Amino acid sequence: MSSLFAWCSRRAGGLAFLATVALSYWVISGELEAQRHGYKYQSNDSLTAPNYDPQGGAFWVNFFSYYALLIHFLVFCFPLRSCWAVFTITRSLEKSAKTRSLKELKFGHRRRSSSTSLSSSETLTSSRELSSTSSSEAGDLDTDCYIDGDIAPDRVIHAIVIPNYKEENDTLRETLEVLASHPQARNTYDVSVFFLFTCPKPIWWLLPSSSPLNCVYLAMEQREHNAETKALRFMNDFSKKFRSIDFTLHPSDIPGELAGKGSNMAWAARKLSERYTIGQRKDVIVTGIDADSHLSTNYFGLVTTMHMAYPETSTTTLYSAPIIFDRNAHNVPAIVRVADVLWSAAGMSGLYKGSTVAPPTSVYSVPLELVDRVGGWDCDSEAIGEDLHMYLKCFFALNGNLTVRTVMSPVSQTNVTGGGHGKGLPGIVADVRARYKQALRHMWGALDTGYAIRKVVEVWRERKHTSRAFRPLHTSLNDASDGYVPESRLDIADPDAAPENGIFSDVTTDTLQGPDWSRIIVLGHRLFEAHFLPVQMTTLVVASTLWAWVTDGAPDVHGVNWIFTVCNVLRTVGFMEVAFYLFLYERFHKICLSTREKEMSDAGLTKGMHFSRREVKTNFIDYIMVPLVAPIFGSIPCAQAQLYHFWTLDLVYTVSKKVTRRGRAKSVNVTSLV
Repeated sequence: MSSLFAWCSRRAGGLAFLATVALSYWVISGELEAQRHGYKYQSNDSLTAPNYDPQGGAFWVNFFSYYALLIHFLVFCFPLRSCWAVFTITRSLEKSAKTRSLKELKFGHRRRSSSTSLSSSETLTSSRELSSTSSSEAGDLDTDCYIDGDIAPDRVIHAIVIPNYKEENDTLRETLEVLASHPQARNTYDVSVFFLFTCPKPIWWLLPSSSPLNCVYLAMEQREHNAETKALRFMNDFSKKFRSIDFTLHPSDIPGELAGKGSNMAWAARKLSERYTIGQRKDVIVTGIDADSHLSTNYFGLVTTMHMAYPETSTTTLYSAPIIFDRNAHNVPAIVRVADVLWSAAGMSGLYKGSTVAPPTSVYSVPLELVDRVGGWDCDSEAIGEDLHMYLKCFFALNGNLTVRTVMSPVSQTNVTGGGHGKGLPGIVADVRARYKQALRHMWGALDTGYAIRKVVEVWRERKHTSRAFRPLHTSLNDASDGYVPESRLDIADPDAAPENGIFSDVTTDTLQGPDWSRIIVLGHRLFEAHFLPVQMTTLVVASTLWAWVTDGAPDVHGVNWIFTVCNVLRTVGFMEVAFYLFLYERFHKICLSTREKEMSDAGLTKGMHFSRREVKTNFIDYIMVPLVAPIFGSIPCAQAQLYHFWTLDLVYTVSKKVTRRGRAKSVNVTSLV
């Protein structure tokens, strides 16, 4: 029974898809048959009005109708929440930019007398100090950005992971240069570089940032031609920009590992885990980013601030950041550009202030002690969506009591491309094909829904447990894949009996809160939204259209015609909400781009970087593409992935081509495409 349940949970999306198709066929074909043969006529006498009674199927017709209404309502709610999220995030960024401007004015004399730009540690200055010398507007700061009182940010260690495979040298170099440009990197960053030669997995870089103690880890794939030479060249080029550089080797062909982001992260995390003592681990934060991600100078300062401002939840908090595609958007077709804009909308939809369920997109930070608690990253086929999967592991390990905080420092990324810029229609087809492959990989993450279903059952079974024991990631027991140590193996009744340096001397036992079922329900809604809604919506739009055609001119014997009228309204309003989101996104894009451009200018890295600008009056083509983006990069790859899961859970990992070379031109407006 358990194996059947596991099989069904992994194919929950496909089973739901087939069930919806079967329901639609049953209801529409039944109604068509009833229309063909007529309804049963009932009359008590010649004076009463005729009554029509359909020949069965009333229950399924009502079920079909109300389910269609539910799906349309969810489609109506999602863009509404995304609009609210991008609006609140933009307001926070505007306030942060205004505060930073006032702060630069205050500390301007220090920069003029020093060759070093404003230190990122200065972003941790007490808000009381700012309030005392600035206007009330500038002093009204969120605790997510600043912390009152004296702090010691140098105790926080950041380990940053950047996965990539066969990336262009210019892409990697630019990412390193951006991170190396963060103030005090040369004097205060403890850089340890690991060359992880692995089976078919991406390259990994763990790079430093704004806190004085940070570690950098580099991993190259063994199959990549001249991988070691490439790695050594980067070590040589950046050795003087950080305090130290080390490397290690990762054995290939590890059993049970599927090529992808999660498996590389798992090995890198185990290696970096070896470097930190039990006392350090609660202040070590592991950050995962993509190879093309450019992090702002204040990203790690904000994470450090929040980590220290909330010590009671510092080891059970996951930090997420919004993403923005603002570098090569002018070099991809409008349909690809809009697909990525809406992808960022999906990520931002849970990052509004007050949200308790906020799965990350690409970039996130998690304390090493929490990594220990969950047993690190998974390496199987279900972990292909490594960011969401890790979030789910942390979420259920804490019975839904995971704390999530938004880092108000958007991460710049590049759009996927097939290298079709300037090649006419064949180039557009190549770019769309490349984006579709990435969409299929995203939708393959529907396996995480099955993982969540099984975890909910596990939480219910263990709901009375009040504590969990775990060991550091690199020393966790081989038979404890989730990192937990069975209490039966611990002599907890007589803790003094265990020697100080015994086998369980590094075990941590922590109190476990009871399940937060409200958060679990919200998480279920978000997973349904991500993995079920795209294909369910398309199926029911087609089915409701056929229903309207079949019942046209016939009496409403089921009394459900009003439902499909409401569905039409919700569907129309939903598209209008997406257009409104694009309108709000224009302001978000503008402030993020201007902030990044200023940072790159201050760092002397503006030359050779593209800055894709947007203007509402000239981007009308993006709004037109919205109806095409939903099925091409949403419904179709979602249906394909869910149907493929009946045959295989493994997806051959392919790398999405992004920036192919670092240009040397001035920034280009998207208007040039229009």
